[in-house]
Amino acid sequence: MKHVVSVSLGSSQRNKRVEMTLANLPFRIERIGTDGDLGRAEQMIADFDGKVDAIGLGGVDRYLYAGRRRYELRDAARMARHATKTPVVDGGGIKRMLEPVLLQRLVEQGALEVEGKQVLLVSGVDRPGLARAFPALGAKVVYGDLLYAVGVPVPLRSLRQVAVIGCIFLPLLRRLPMSFLYPTGARQETVKTKYPRYFERADIIAGDFAFIRRYMPAKLDGKIIVTNTTRTRDVAELRKRGVARLITLTPAIAGESFGANVMEGVLVALSGKRPEDLTEEDYLQLAEAINWKPGITDL
Repeated sequence: MKHVVSVSLGSSQRNKRVEMTLANLPFRIERIGTDGDLGRAEQMIADFDGKVDAIGLGGVDRYLYAGRRRYELRDAARMARHATKTPVVDGGGIKRMLEPVLLQRLVEQGALEVEGKQVLLVSGVDRPGLARAFPALGAKVVYGDLLYAVGVPVPLRSLRQVAVIGCIFLPLLRRLPMSFLYPTGARQETVKTKYPRYFERADIIAGDFAFIRRYMPAKLDGKIIVTNTTRTRDVAELRKRGVARLITLTPAIAGESFGANVMEGVLVALSGKRPEDLTEEDYLQLAEAINWKPGITDL
């Protein structure tokens, strides 16, 4: 049996474990939250090393992207170093190579209308594939990197701005605790509305669900959410807020969606290759092998 484990700095209330068959192989897939405890996460990764087929880093990005530059985050690097045998992934391959293809297919299939729409992408440096794909498909995009990761009331409106700001800030921000940049632990379970007008003006709200949930306003009437890592209670909450459609770019498994790091772990385990050796064509073929389809829920 293939065994994939995501060790997350996020809330343990969002833990999930399933066993299923993918590409004719049995898989056990787990997400384990450490409630923001970095030391516990490091120990858990060390304990799983050599005993599972892939380890995902959850609640953290190992790398953030600004234009052609890549910046490694200190906390994620610390976590990854505790595995010397098992491949470690953070979902970056899916975010860079698979998500833009999935978005294009959703548009072609008529499941999502993007051209001319207002899009709030809560973080462009976290989602480089979507950051490129939305404007290429004709959307008008606000990138919320300064708004929601840093707390500076300045919306970014172009990929060039994201790249320039990223190159200025990321060399410093990469050294800060992950909790400074991203909702970890119990903060994933509470909403603290921030700069709601950018949510309200958007037709489509996209990006990491922990970011969206943490900062969303009380009303999201008629909005389309493009995200991942949702649980049943998240769907109910979005319905109460008036969301029209929820699209998860990772497939629904047992009625809920895992994060990109989990699903990248699945693809790596299936491939038998090291993550750094996988190409875009590899990702597409592996996704096809497990019949990868985004989840679409009309609310």
